[in-house]
Parts: sequence; C-alpha cells; structure tokens
Amino acid sequence: MENSTLKVALIGNPNTGKTSLFNQLTGLNQQVGNYPGITVERKVGTFYLPNYKKVTLLDLPGTYSLNANSLDENLVIELLLNKNDKDYPDVVVVVTEVENLKRNLLLFTQIKDLEIPTVLVINMADQMEAKGIELNIENLEKALKTKVALVSSRKSTGITDLKNIIQNYNQLNTEPCLNTSSIDSDYFENLRRIYPSHNLYKLWLVITQDVNYGELSKNKLQIDSFSKSDSELKKLQHKETIKRYQFINEILKENKKVDASKAQDLRGKLDRIMMHKIWGYTIFFGVLFLIFQSVFEWSSIPMDYIDETFANWSTWLSETLPPGKLTDLITQGIIPGIGGVVIFIPQIAFLFLFISLLEESGYMSRVVFLMDKTMRRFGLSGKSVVPLISGTACAIPAIMATRNIENWKERLITILVTPFTTCSARIPVYTILIALVIPNTKVLGLINLQGLTLMLLYLIGFLMAILSSLVLNKILKFKSKSFFVVEMPNYKIPYYKNVALNVIEKTKAFVFGAGKIIVSISIILWFLASYGPSDNFKNAESIVKSDTQNTSLNEDEIEDKIASYKLENSYIGILGKSIEPVIKPLGYDWKIGIGIIASFAAREVFVGTLATIYSVGSHQEEENTIKQRMKNEVHPDSGLPIYNFASGISLLLFYAFAMQCMSTLAIVKKETNSWKWPTIQLFFMSGLAYICALLAFQFLK
Repeated sequence: MENSTLKVALIGNPNTGKTSLFNQLTGLNQQVGNYPGITVERKVGTFYLPNYKKVTLLDLPGTYSLNANSLDENLVIELLLNKNDKDYPDVVVVVTEVENLKRNLLLFTQIKDLEIPTVLVINMADQMEAKGIELNIENLEKALKTKVALVSSRKSTGITDLKNIIQNYNQLNTEPCLNTSSIDSDYFENLRRIYPSHNLYKLWLVITQDVNYGELSKNKLQIDSFSKSDSELKKLQHKETIKRYQFINEILKENKKVDASKAQDLRGKLDRIMMHKIWGYTIFFGVLFLIFQSVFEWSSIPMDYIDETFANWSTWLSETLPPGKLTDLITQGIIPGIGGVVIFIPQIAFLFLFISLLEESGYMSRVVFLMDKTMRRFGLSGKSVVPLISGTACAIPAIMATRNIENWKERLITILVTPFTTCSARIPVYTILIALVIPNTKVLGLINLQGLTLMLLYLIGFLMAILSSLVLNKILKFKSKSFFVVEMPNYKIPYYKNVALNVIEKTKAFVFGAGKIIVSISIILWFLASYGPSDNFKNAESIVKSDTQNTSLNEDEIEDKIASYKLENSYIGILGKSIEPVIKPLGYDWKIGIGIIASFAAREVFVGTLATIYSVGSHQEEENTIKQRMKNEVHPDSGLPIYNFASGISLLLFYAFAMQCMSTLAIVKKETNSWKWPTIQLFFMSGLAYICALLAFQFLK
C-alpha cells in the first residue's frame, strides 16, 4: 500500500462541524467543482500520511440518513454502493457532534452496515465540559465495533489521532451494527437465499431508495418477487429506524453521561431574542445595515489604491514601451481588463467575510427559521431562504441549493426568483455607479449615504423576488404538500480558519472565474474598438483635421477628436450606434449599450468593458482611473455628464432586475430540464428591468 493514494469520504449530518474538520485536514489543498453530470457542489482536498503518496478527502453533501429525501442525499448512497466509482472510498469518516450524538449515530450505523471501513468522529469535544457531558470512549468503540476519534476541529485537538486511525483503516472492524434480518425475518431471509453473496443492507437500500447496486436495480429485484407496496416499505423503514434508535439508546445510556447542573443554557436565552417576532427582524436588518456600511467604509481605501495603481501602470507602460498595436493592446485592453477584476477584490472579500461569520456563528440558521412564516405567505418554504441568502454570493450555487426543497412548486418558484437577489457579480456595477452618482456623505453624522444605497439595492432585489414569488404562486397550478425542517446549531464563536478559507476560496473563484471572462472580453473589445470596416475609420485623421482647421483647438484636443471619431466608426462603435435608439430613453449612450451587451456573459464585465472602451476612446496620457474616465464622459451634443443622478439610478435599477448572466440561465435549464423556464425568466426579468429603468430616468431627469 506504500506510495498509493488513499481515498477517504467525509460524511455527516449538517452542522456537525464537517467543513471545519475538512479544512483542518486539507488546509488550502482544496478544489471545488460539481459531481460529474450533476449540479451539486463537491469539495475535494488532499493531505499526506507516511505510508501513502497522498490522501484524497471527498467532502460529501450533508445528510441525516441513508433514507434519501433529496438528490444530495441520493448521491451519497449511490457512491457508497458503487465500488466501480472512481471516488469510491477506502474508508468513510462519519462526523458527529457531542451534543446530538443520538441523532448523528443513526447515519453512522447505516453506513457501518454497508461493511465499509468506517471511523466515528465525535466533534466539538471542547464543548463537553461546558455542557456537563462525559463519554466512555473505550466502551463506545467496543459497542459500535469501530475506532472513535474525539476531536475539536476548532481547537485542532484529536486530529493526529484521527490521521493515525485513517492510516490503519485496514485494521478496522467491518461487522454491521444491526442484524438486517431482524427488521423482517421472512422477507430478508428470502432475500438472502436468492442473493447469498450480496450485503443484505445494500439490497435493502436498492429496494427502498431506487438506486443501483452493481448490476442490480430496483426493477430487477421486484421481478424477483420482492415487490412490496410503498406503504409496506415505509412501515419496514420505520421499523428499521426504531431498531437503530433502540440500539443507539442502549449504548448511550451506558456510555454518555450529562450533568445538567454543569451545563450553561446561554443558547435558550439568545434564541428568545434572535427569533423574537419583532426583535428578531430588527436585529437581522440591523446586521445587514452594519454589513453594507462596513463594506463601503473599509474597502474604499484599498479600492482607490488599486484603481490608481492600474492607471499608473497603464500610463507608465504606454510611455515606456515602443508605440504600436501591441502597446495599445496592453495599455488599453489587458491592463484595464485586469484592473476591472482586481479593483473589486476588497469589497467581495469583505462581503464573504461577513457571510462566513454569520454562518459560522450559527446565526444564519436562525434567520432561516425566522423567515419561514413570511416565506410561506408568498408560496415559498423556509428552505427557500437558504438559496435566496446564498444568492448574495452567486445565483448558480444558490439555484443548486434548491435541490433540498422537496416540493416541486416551491422549488421551481425559488429557482425562478433567486436571480433577483443581489449577487457578488453586481457589486462591481453597483459600487462604481454609486460612487459616481451618490455623494460620499454621512447622514446624521453616522450613516454613509453610499452604503445605505447599496443596502437598499439588496432590499429591492429581495423584495422583487418575494413579489414575483407571490405572482408565480397564483399562476402555477401544482398541488402538493410541503414540510419545513431546519436544525438549530449551537451558537459559537466563528472559527477564524474556516472563515479565512471560505473568504479565500470564494474570492479566488471570483478572480479566476470572472477574471478570465473579463480579461478575454476586454481583449476582444479592444480589437473591435481599434479597427473599423469603413473609409471613415481609415481616414479619421484627415477628416477630423479638415473639420477642425478653422477652430482654435490645440493639438491634444484634436487628437482626442480623432480618437473619438475612430471609436464611433469602429466595429464596436457601429454596433453601439445600432442599438442606441433602444437604450437612449433610459439615459444611456451607445458605449453603455456595449457594456450592457457584453455583461450578458457576466454582470461584472460591464465595468471592465467601459474601462476598455474609454481607454481606447481617449488619447490623453494622464493617469485617469476607471472612475475618473466614467466621470469625465459627456454627451457630445449637450456637453452634460453621461453619468448623472437620473442615468445612474436608471442603470442601478436595470442591473438590479435584469437577467445579465448566461451561466445562470444554463443552470436553470439544467435544474428544470427545460428551456421553457429560463426563457420565461430571461424575458420577464429583462422586460421588468427595462421598464423600471425607463420610468426612473424619465421621472428623475
């Protein structure tokens, strides 16, 4: 086994600290992607043990049991039954937490009965003393027929013991916890007689969960006279669960002691405030207010520094490199494109920092519970809050998260309205426009007006999602029942390592994901803005000089006229001019129109697009930042600023409501298995955005 790769699967209930343990074991050696053919996020990490070249750690979706109720949970079962899967684990690490050991052990006993080498991790050991909990680990190991690692992923204790157990996984006892035949002796003995070489519990999962096991499928087993009605199967599943809890209760009665007099019930006191029907909402909106104020206040200094740095680099390179198209490409295409990505790293990092802190502290689950009654009035479930809040990061994983919503109508409505939630891709557009049209002043000496505007845009997006849900709930005629179950984790001080890794991972995803698109489009736009098909473009210099020979313009002003004339007659200028009549009533010129079209690839491309266009469209070599270039743009006829209060608010509302993301449309098609819903989504959101932007500009101008 020396120098081979060891595959480990990390499985557990939600809120058991599975992510913290994953981070402790792997650090930054992580990759996030989707399971093959399935839009469910997967995290894979690596670490090293003495006898192995490396250990591959697969973090599976959180699941309460192997009785699957969602596609996420079904994925766990499929993997554990399929030895031919490339991710099939050599050993499974089941993560539990010390306070909810009884419930967590249900999943452990089910996995153990698959006869896979299984390790039991009891997490949050640092809470035992405060909760008055004592465990007899030696007896637990004997009763559960496995090795137990008592760890604290927050305090980094027990990690070495866990690694030692994983390293010696081939010494683990693989005997099952429960005799499967005891559920129904006649039924299972008959099953054993027909399939003597197969694991009984695996066959039972195939029958009840509609999953495949080698060449066996549910239909094949039913042909072999193992068909039972759904109600009969449910009764047997219920009987199985009772037997497992009887087994677990017997073990914990002897090996887990809780001294209630030593426990400190701070959680109950906090919950009475955090989930109060008045104070709960007040605190939630107060938290949001503080977040958006901080995002603007704290990020302004690094953003200004980055903006000026890239402007200086562009100027320095244009003066240092020899004149020519390559220099123009670098200074007018590549540098502005990269700058359009990097400038927003501070704000995105701060936003993810606050979201991570809320999740790590246990507060986010309280928000989900708090909002459930409100959500139901609009045809949504409390579970819909998770995708809607997750949408503040990105609509794509948020839409994937709707797989946990069992009710199809609630799930479909959530999918359709989630893109209204302000995602991180909108932040570059919002912040640059807010900085241009909203004064950087404080109301009452405390409230930053720009931060307040950003918060209002988030609230507008959320309110539009709720109102759209109400309309869809009336229109869509699906009859079904739904149930809402959410677990309340303990309050805890956020673990700095988890928060840091999450911020780094999400920010890196933005930089390398959106960055590739933005820089690529910047280069394409530079080409389209630097070349043109007509004689007007080729003869721009002679035409402009002829028109200005009787004027008092100096040489620099004439050069700017030439650059502007060439831009209008370039490929991109012709395209922009062709759509200008449609967008002019919104207060936009053809350059903004190009930005809107380009940003359909990704919303954040808008700023990079304008940075490139304005770089090409100006001959000035002064160190102008992106913000300064946009501020200096004026209407050629009136000489008034393009970005005034009316056009700025119009643009903000357009991006608040428009479906400017082809990746989101693709994921909606994938999740609904139809082009019908993304098409409806595209036209409805785009139409709504146009109307709102039109009304705003016409009213405010």
